[in-house]
Amino acid sequence: VVRQSTVQKFTASLKKNCQTRGVYGCYWKTSGNSQERVSCWSGCWFALVILVFLLSFCWMYICLVTFNDHDDVNWHLFKQLSLWVNWFTVVLIVSAVLTSYCLLLLLFALFLVLLREPLRLHWLHKVLLCLGVAFVVLGVTVISVRWREEWPTVPLSLRATGPFLQFGAVGALTLLSPVIFEGFHAAKAKWSRFLIAAVMAAVSAAIFLCPLYIQTQCPCLTEKLPEKPALIGHRGAPMLAPENTMMSFNRSISCGVTAFETDVQLSKDRIPFLMHDNHSGFLLRTTNIKEIFPDNITSRSSDFTWEELQSLNAGDWFLKTDPLSSVSKLSEEDKARARNQTIPSLEELLQLAKQHNVSVMFDLYSPDWENDTEDVVDTILSSGIDPGQILWLPPAKRDYVKKTAPGFKQVYKDHEMLKNKSGDFINVKYSYDIEEIRKMRRNNVTVNLWVVNQAWLFSLMWCVGASSVTTNSCHLLKDMERPCWVMVSKICPDAYLIIIKTVDLILFFIYNIF
Repeated sequence: VVRQSTVQKFTASLKKNCQTRGVYGCYWKTSGNSQERVSCWSGCWFALVILVFLLSFCWMYICLVTFNDHDDVNWHLFKQLSLWVNWFTVVLIVSAVLTSYCLLLLLFALFLVLLREPLRLHWLHKVLLCLGVAFVVLGVTVISVRWREEWPTVPLSLRATGPFLQFGAVGALTLLSPVIFEGFHAAKAKWSRFLIAAVMAAVSAAIFLCPLYIQTQCPCLTEKLPEKPALIGHRGAPMLAPENTMMSFNRSISCGVTAFETDVQLSKDRIPFLMHDNHSGFLLRTTNIKEIFPDNITSRSSDFTWEELQSLNAGDWFLKTDPLSSVSKLSEEDKARARNQTIPSLEELLQLAKQHNVSVMFDLYSPDWENDTEDVVDTILSSGIDPGQILWLPPAKRDYVKKTAPGFKQVYKDHEMLKNKSGDFINVKYSYDIEEIRKMRRNNVTVNLWVVNQAWLFSLMWCVGASSVTTNSCHLLKDMERPCWVMVSKICPDAYLIIIKTVDLILFFIYNIF
């Protein structure tokens, strides 16, 4: 009785001095009717708060796990707008603000429910919540229409984050149970109580049973862990130097890469050079063509001689735009060196690879790329590099390449092509079917996955058994001694199941106490 009296006094004091009602509904004084309950519309708006929070949280999760490919988003938007902005970071910041706002609003609402205060949501919050829904719907629509290949990343990420999300969900349910039960007892209508109980039971069952369906990365003994994947420098080391420059490839060598990945085009006078962008205005993003050739900014590679291409600066853009948010970590000496980079030829890269015994893999992006194959093969053969160091990826005239340069390692872009051509090297996106990757590795097929930049994704590819990964982050991944965020054990191969069941039992016990 004393405890109940004390709690009632404490609750009355909170209600008297509580400012939460002002934040949530912009009414700062206690209502004269202490028995006032939530109206039908107030309940609907409260449900909207919950819905928008869940939507924004899921959208924030999508943004975080797709951050691995944020450079692709910025590049595609640059092709459309001819303006470089770190669009993905802008979306990420807006998403974080929206999620934080919805979380705070939900906490205020739950606090009012606990105090049995009326839930009168202010009109401004209603407008902002509707805008939040529109923002999330727009984001999902854009991905579905323009970036559909990114969706497989989300279920793939659950193999790494699934256990931790489940722990967080159980913890949140435990903390919210007093508020939910308070709302249950405060509800007068039987249908309201039934609805609350049914939803609570369904959510609880889903959260506590989902570990049965969570597939983790490495639920195995440490000694059975696959060999760490080799690193292939994506256009060199683009976080440490301007992409596709000699500085970038030299920096990737210090990361211990086993191969360079690049993109080759041919100039007007048939000199193969390194450049990724191949659309109209292909030099706009990574050179100062606006200053040197202002009348030719929409031209293609075959419109420029090699001498004209060499006159362009290919490094200053890197310092100005900071495409991968890494310039601040460079020394002044590195910045000065980056500022003076030029477009390199394929011959320069081959000599560097020959000197350091590094392989070379490339795409052929010239406008007439099918007919450029012969010139590229001739350049490679005349360079004196060991043919075994060339990983031939372009599909055009592959039969000609096999006949002219039988020493090249043929790399295929999909499983069926590899199977039909009897190849043993495949280069596919990291979202490729995991079971297919494991099957190919058991059949001694070399599997390279692109582009893997984040530690969690690299850890997953490591556990899957990938032979190598193409990456922008070679300087970060090279220092990883074991996968992160994995359930591996030196003693028990079922360590993951034991941990997750123990945590669930503890939280379930606490949950029932509340």
